[in-house]
Amino acid sequence: MSGGTRSYEFARRLVLMGHEVNMITTYREKKINKYFVTREAGINIHWIPIYYSNHLNFSSRIIAFLKFAWFAYFKAKNISADLIFASSTPLTVSIPGILLSKKKKIPLIFEVRDLWPSVPIALKVLKNNFICFLAKQLEDFVYRYSKVIIALSPTMKKNIIINNKISSSKIIVIPNGSDLKEFKYSSKLEKKFRKKRLWLGNNPLLLYAGTFGKVNNLQYAVNLASALYKINSNIKILLVGNGIEKDNLIKIAKKKKVFQRNIFFEDSVSKYQIREYFSAATICASFVISIKEAWANSANKFFDTLASGKPIFLNHGGWMYDIVNRNNLGIATHSTSIVEVAKN
Repeated sequence: MSGGTRSYEFARRLVLMGHEVNMITTYREKKINKYFVTREAGINIHWIPIYYSNHLNFSSRIIAFLKFAWFAYFKAKNISADLIFASSTPLTVSIPGILLSKKKKIPLIFEVRDLWPSVPIALKVLKNNFICFLAKQLEDFVYRYSKVIIALSPTMKKNIIINNKISSSKIIVIPNGSDLKEFKYSSKLEKKFRKKRLWLGNNPLLLYAGTFGKVNNLQYAVNLASALYKINSNIKILLVGNGIEKDNLIKIAKKKKVFQRNIFFEDSVSKYQIREYFSAATICASFVISIKEAWANSANKFFDTLASGKPIFLNHGGWMYDIVNRNNLGIATHSTSIVEVAKN
């Protein structure tokens, strides 16, 4: 399937270690109307029929999050377990996690994949003061209640320690990663990819593969395409994925007269298929809006880029920016104008 596979990768390795793993999630490939169970790589996966997409507006997403929390609790309460592992976002997954931990008298491990509610508050998509208060109370409670907290970056850990007054000994940092074998560069995959796209040929390719959301700031890529077009650069940009911002980005690209000239759009593909894209790319991008709360994230695309042996292009600051500059892993353009980026 498309998107991040962190939970699946962790779960299948737990199975290989001899554990029995039950995973409760939603089926995102298409709308479904009934609950079902499958077994994947030894994992018992419980699929709940709640539609979720990045195309949904914020209030619809909140409703989906709360519905999932409700149904996840009632599906999990009859499953015997020694440990509850709740992975957020959204923060609301902590609700069934806490309730199940209390009911079954077993420890809760809480994984923080994004700093909620800090990010939606900073983006001004979470505005209601009362809801912000409740979200912060829930965040504080789950941090204190959890046996262990897993943060996906050192910045997340630092923020939890400072903002929530949580002991550092309780927090483990396990960043995202990538499969070095699967994402290893392949000339065969590159040729296959370029052969299917006449617009690309042998030109340099800047690839973005991920969500088209507000936090991803993909208008930066459209603006960069415009700046490159004005100086007759042969660099092509490909944005792969789906999300609420995609249609608007295409409109902006058409308005700037760069759509299908030097910037191209494709829909999401599976993690297996995306290997072709990384092999064909000259450089791969991780774009994030210029808000510090968003810089703590641990982007899958960042690690997939490194695994494929390609340089990374960042337009933001933070811990990944420091890694890129310290190890000369690519281009980090935070605070650099689009015109200067295009020229260099």
